[in-house]
Amino acid sequence: MKKIIAVIALTFLVLSSCSKDSTENESIGIVKANNKKTLGTSAHDLLSEDKFDSILIELVYVEGFEPSTAAINNLVSFLNNRLHKSGGISVEKRAIPSPGNESYTNAQIIAIEDANRIHYNEDGQIAVWAFFADAKSSTDTNTAVVLGTAYRNTSFVIFENTVQKLSNSPFKPNRTVLETTVINHEFGHILGLTNVGTPLQSDHEDAAHKRHCNVTSCLMYWESESGNNVLGGVIPQLDAQCIADLRANGGK
Repeated sequence: MKKIIAVIALTFLVLSSCSKDSTENESIGIVKANNKKTLGTSAHDLLSEDKFDSILIELVYVEGFEPSTAAINNLVSFLNNRLHKSGGISVEKRAIPSPGNESYTNAQIIAIEDANRIHYNEDGQIAVWAFFADAKSSTDTNTAVVLGTAYRNTSFVIFENTVQKLSNSPFKPNRTVLETTVINHEFGHILGLTNVGTPLQSDHEDAAHKRHCNVTSCLMYWESESGNNVLGGVIPQLDAQCIADLRANGGK
């Protein structure tokens, strides 16, 4: 039997924002293009409160594929430990009907965000988009699957259908543990880890898997979701070197 390797992906091609987005809603202080930039470019804004003192996470899921409450609470706890946001971290959840896809291409993920995203940076609050999909990534193979991808400065997708298939059964991890690991890992990329917007303070980028930490027990290790910690019910944490990077870029 072939071993299936679950992969927490980093990024994919970001389509250029149209000129309309750069001026839309400017009268009320919203410029959508500010949330359609390259991955990692908002790391300092997320970590510090130099510009934004609060975060709104717009969590949108396909009906029937809502992440567990525990996993979302774990994300908020993870962020509170690393971000300076005296105004707080809030999560707004809502469901959308299934687009009917058997799999999702990169372009389709971007199109879903552009059609459904409501919240953008505004009045001291930075907004993050998180989409939980009801089908697999189109890049999955017979031996490797993608669990999540961070692709814009404030956007990531979790392939919740795949997460559910790989959890809560014999010899597979607890679903909340796997969900939390994947969600926190992708948010870590948005925070600029590893070496993707948050500069390295030490040499710990994995040479074989760029923009990931080379410490096998770290949350930002490229196979963090399939390690012994997750299988044993333990959610991986950031190692000391990744925390040092975040602190140097404005975080806790």
